[in-house]
Amino acid sequence: MPGISSFAADLIGFAGSFCIVAAFAYSNMAKQLNLLLFNMVNFIGAALLTVSLTVNFNLPTMVLEIVWMGIALFGIAKALRKPKAAEVETV
Repeated sequence: MPGISSFAADLIGFAGSFCIVAAFAYSNMAKQLNLLLFNMVNFIGAALLTVSLTVNFNLPTMVLEIVWMGIALFGIAKALRKPKAAEVETV
């Protein structure tokens, strides 16, 4: 991506990684999982990593992040269609 240094791309990638790890931790610690929040944070994380990968390209990881965004978009759409189903009890 023009205009983004390799260092800036790394920082963006770290922010994306943090989002995904934070969403995973949240999903394992929350008493009630907010699926909209969970999927939005996952989408943002994958999008940030995708931006990073436009500078520091790695094809398998790019494919993974595109699939991750697709799954998160599906989850966002599902959560928005059924607001009451967006909260699930976790053990």
